Amino acid sequence: MTTQRPACGWDQAVFRCGRCGAQHTTTTEADYLKAVGAHGDAHAVWDRLNPIERDGITSILRTVLAAPDLAVELLALADRQLAEDSTR
Repeated sequence: MTTQRPACGWDQAVFRCGRCGAQHTTTTEADYLKAVGAHGDAHAVWDRLNPIERDGITSILRTVLAAPDLAVELLALADRQLAEDSTR
């Protein structure tokens, strides 16, 4: 009887933030590094914002992330505005 041995590598890894308690579980090393990097970047941005800016960005993100089509249109609008502004 032959038994199949699983391939060596990642099963899963859990990242727990010591600052805020967030927890992310990933199944690859690349995803783990991406999650840790993104979370660290989020802390860096958050730390630079004052309370009013934090409320504003949170409201905007909740609206935009709930509607991916809106995000695409907002980016397209911003690109058009930048192009128009640069030709003036």
